[in-house]
Formats: sequence, structure tokens, C-alpha cells
Amino acid sequence: MNLEDKINIVKDILKDEKVAIGFSGGADSTLIAYLASKVAKDVLAITIDNHIMPTGFIENTRKAAESFGITHEVIDINFYDDEYFLKNDSKRCYTCRNLMYDEIEKLAHKKGFDFICDGNNISDLVIDRPGILVTYKKGFKTPFIEAKLTSKEIHEYLKSKNIPYSRSTTCLATRIPTDTQTTADKISRISKSEDYILHNTTCEIVKVRDLGKYAIVEVDDVDAILKDDKYGKINADLKKHGFGSVALNLAELDDDEYIAIDYDDGSFSYQLPFTINIENTKEQITSKILKESNDKIKLENITIYENGLIEGNDFKTYEDALYNFMDTLAKLRRNI
Repeated sequence: MNLEDKINIVKDILKDEKVAIGFSGGADSTLIAYLASKVAKDVLAITIDNHIMPTGFIENTRKAAESFGITHEVIDINFYDDEYFLKNDSKRCYTCRNLMYDEIEKLAHKKGFDFICDGNNISDLVIDRPGILVTYKKGFKTPFIEAKLTSKEIHEYLKSKNIPYSRSTTCLATRIPTDTQTTADKISRISKSEDYILHNTTCEIVKVRDLGKYAIVEVDDVDAILKDDKYGKINADLKKHGFGSVALNLAELDDDEYIAIDYDDGSFSYQLPFTINIENTKEQITSKILKESNDKIKLENITIYENGLIEGNDFKTYEDALYNFMDTLAKLRRNI
């Protein structure tokens, strides 16, 4: 299935609906909003201002919504008022999405929008992002998952249509290690550090990991940091914000996420970075289960293991195996 075919699937899902979108202005929600503006009956973009997003986040969402001619609402939720969120445990991404989606759902229903969707795509399902469970729990629609669109394909389509989007829409709390308290001071110095690098280099994606005395800088263009001795100025600026030492991660950030499977002679295997809730997953499977136990589910061509391993067999082509793997991903229910 080519990219245009997948886009048409998304359009068919959105067509003539009153669509409410959880809107961050990033690539995924931007494309959903753009397509909905072309085919939906009405569109409402809903953005959460949680006080822990990158500089310019709200302004970028307003500009994007205005460019598509769709209604835009901003909901203010101060996450600093939520003590459980600030504890920053391993469920933080689930907690964050739960807080935001509760408010998105309330506003959407209040405005008469029953079709609520987000921009989750199929490649999100092979990454350790437990927030997807909130999407499932709320019953929000996921057109990109249904169409099996990856991040890389979404970026390709946006580029082909010259549709601008923000590449910096991830919560700054994700820069703080889990089980380490999130504070306003930490978020402030992360934000100031990232802003300095963005404003003084050609980097488009910047993350400054806060490890207390140490900062780890991650960017999409390492050369932009190394040339003209910019790293020296960055080092000095971050130290002004309280970091004792500053390190640069030489592995460049890449948001062109896609899915490739280890395929050989009709079979494949893929190890997911999380474990599977077997009982909850069985409830999503409509095809015949040939065999099941506490630690695995065996279907006709796919075996799902509790440890996150997915195996497939007897596929005629790589494309057939990949399609079936993606189809299986949408049925998995992970553990947190």
C-alpha cells in the first residue's frame, strides 16, 4: 500500500465527521488537522497548556489552527498542582495523557463533538510510550494507526505539501529521569538551556537531559554544535543554569520513525521494548486463537509472547509479513 492510499484511508475515516483533535502542532496532529479541514463536517483542535511544554508551544498551535481555518481551544491545566504527576514515577506518561485526555474529552463533548481523535501513528506502537493505553481507554479514534502510517511517512507527506509543523512538542518533564521529583526550577533550566541551543545553532530538535549536576545534550545535528566552537558557548551557558558538567550525545535525534522487521524465508521476529498484558490482548483479537497460555497467544501466523516478542511464520513476502505485524500491533495491550 503506497502513501497516497494510506492518506485516503485517513480521509475516509474523517469524512463528514465532527472531528475533535488533541492538538500539539507536531507532525502527527498537524496532518490530522490538515486532512480533517479538507473532508470533515467540522473540526475542533484542542490544545492543553500544562506549563511544562517548550517555549512557543501554544503560539505555534494557534498559528497552525488558524492556517487551516479550524476552531482552536486552549485548556489550561497547571501540572505543578498535581502532586502525583510531580513524583515522576514510571507511569508518568500514562498519568500525563490521562490528565490531558480527561479535559479534551469534556470539552469535545460540551461542544458537540463525539468523534475525538489523536495523532498516534503505527510506529508509536513499537516504542515505549504507555500513554497509548489512555487513548484506548477513552475510545479516542486513531486514524493513522488504522491506516498503518509511520512517522516517516507522515513527515514525507507534510513535506510534499509544504505544510509546516513544530518539531519541538514533547513535554520537558521527559528530560528528567523517572523516580526523580519534577520541579519548576528543573523545568525552567531545561527550557532555558534548550532555547539557547535552538536560538544559537541550526538544530531543530534539542533535548537537554537533566541528571542533577550533569546535563546531556541531544540534538538532530551534532555538527551544528561542534562547528565554530559553539559547544564552548553552550557549555558556558548551561553551567550558568546550574549544571556542573555538560555532555553531548553523539547519536543524533531522528524523528523519522518507521518499522522494519527481521524477515527471513517467510518468518520474522520483533522484540518490543515492553511486556504484553496477555489477558487484555486476548480481548482485542477477533481472529481464531489456536493456542493460549499465561505467557503467549498463538494465532494462525503470529505468536505473541508476554515478554514482548512477536514471531510470525508462513508469509509469502516481506510486505505481507510487515502488514500482518502492524495489524497485530494495534491489538496489543501492554503493561506499564
